[in-house]
Amino acid sequence: MKILVTGATGYLGESFVQLLQNKYEIVALVRNNSNIEFLEKMNCDIQRYFNDNDILDIFKMHDFDGVVHFASNVSVNHIYDDISNLINSNITFGALLLEASVITKVKWFVNTGTFWQNYQNESNNPVNLYAATKEAFENIARFYTETSNLIFTTIKLNDTFGPRDKRAKIFNLWSSIALSGEKFKMSAGEQIIDISYIDDVLSAYEQLLKHLSSDKAETFKDRIFVVTNKEKMTLRELARLFERVTHSKLNIVWGSREYREREVMSPYSLGLTVPGWRQQYSLEDAIYKIEKVLHNNQNKRP
Repeated sequence: MKILVTGATGYLGESFVQLLQNKYEIVALVRNNSNIEFLEKMNCDIQRYFNDNDILDIFKMHDFDGVVHFASNVSVNHIYDDISNLINSNITFGALLLEASVITKVKWFVNTGTFWQNYQNESNNPVNLYAATKEAFENIARFYTETSNLIFTTIKLNDTFGPRDKRAKIFNLWSSIALSGEKFKMSAGEQIIDISYIDDVLSAYEQLLKHLSSDKAETFKDRIFVVTNKEKMTLRELARLFERVTHSKLNIVWGSREYREREVMSPYSLGLTVPGWRQQYSLEDAIYKIEKVLHNNQNKRP
């Protein structure tokens, strides 16, 4: 299959391309100013776009079977100046992709959503404006699936982690303070955490692609799936697990920060996983794997 991947310079997108670069013909759609240093080492075609018209031209140049859409602008607590970028990145850009997909008769479109669209387990209750834009994009997609043969499917993610992850995520932050010994302010830590290892996340996408290339593809139209970890624990419990696996001590000052407005104390739990997908890595095994990589990298530093 020939697949267009958006967000290919982000952690999830890069990891997806790295995993499947020799299995599918992958075209990475990137902005003109994107850093493509990592992508250039992989077996994929990199297509830069400068404006909206370039997107349709790229679709017309290729005979894509499908689109895997990772690109997203994430803002936990937005300010006024964030609004235009959130709308343009999470709604307008996605709508251009859908329009180009329909014009060029792309068969399927895999979208990436977020658990934050389902605050308090409700079907449409965005935690923040970012989640609201993701929900709005799914509503726009419904128009395209109602008026064309495009198969649109969403995989919703909560938190993710893995090696090579440079994002300011919890395990990276904890690894840093474990080395430095500095104090780290956190909330009371009572929120339940649902966090998935990158290999498990990618295997869900890979499994969905198999379904979309089968004769049962039509049954996945307008479906929503989740990637969830069967091991769920409070943030405090997760910190204790991290300390035990990494043989470290975290100098966390619990309760020194207030919970965010609309803090998710319990993650979305009503979603269905992709048929045939199974979690492969326990949290303990996955934390050990990423900490081993971080330790090796630190030892290589001059």
